[in-house]
Amino acid sequence: MARLGLVLGAVLTAVFVGAALISLVWTPWPTDGVNIAASLRGPSAAHPLGTDHLGRDMLSMLMAGAQTSLAVALLAVGFGLLLGVPLGLAAAALRGSWLDAAIMRANDLVFAFPALVIAVLITAAFGPAATNAVLAIGIFNTPVFARVTRGAALSLWTLDYVRAARLAGKDAARISVEHILPNIAPILIVQASIQFSLGILAEAALAFMGLGAQPPQPSWGRMLADAQTQVMRAPQLAVLPGLAITLTVLGLNLLGDGLRDRLDPRRAPP
Repeated sequence: MARLGLVLGAVLTAVFVGAALISLVWTPWPTDGVNIAASLRGPSAAHPLGTDHLGRDMLSMLMAGAQTSLAVALLAVGFGLLLGVPLGLAAAALRGSWLDAAIMRANDLVFAFPALVIAVLITAAFGPAATNAVLAIGIFNTPVFARVTRGAALSLWTLDYVRAARLAGKDAARISVEHILPNIAPILIVQASIQFSLGILAEAALAFMGLGAQPPQPSWGRMLADAQTQVMRAPQLAVLPGLAITLTVLGLNLLGDGLRDRLDPRRAPP
């Protein structure tokens, strides 16, 4: 069953990542082409998923929206990894010190402000944009990775091979990079897949509220916001991007669960 979930998650993730990559060079129709005469049309040979209220091809919008949503989530995860992992490694290496306490209390402070609140503050200062959504979600991801890294690293600092490295004259920074980080990498990979799925939800929420990607840049959250006024006449305008978000998040969660089962040596093989 676990293997089936891993395969299904990998397939769903590959489908949407593939669509996003293809949209970089090709979409069936231009996403910025407005044709009011062709608005709200049903599926046809020319438009397999129909058109929206501005006459834009829904398949093209979904493909380009995948590009925006996945890019924002991926960059936010990378932001969190680049900041959170070094902080977590430093806190574990200096466990019990004032610097360890300062890092953890700073993490608690960031946790007190959800990504949406951070996005509102950033938007108030710099204006709404996809880059600001990356910054907001990335800031929220940072303490997550810092905590996961510190917790996983602490259990390794008491092991014999780490003690041997210290007796060999290696300093804490070198031990963290050469011995601790490679051994906690599987845990970080699993956490990254989880944060990736949460990042897609956060990006959709921010775009829905007008705090993320701005028109004419396609985004699944923006598509949901635009569909509000047409939901009774054309419910597919909301169903299709909502389904895309659901399937992408489901795929990433299944992939994360499958990777956890495969990479965690404490778990029995399926």
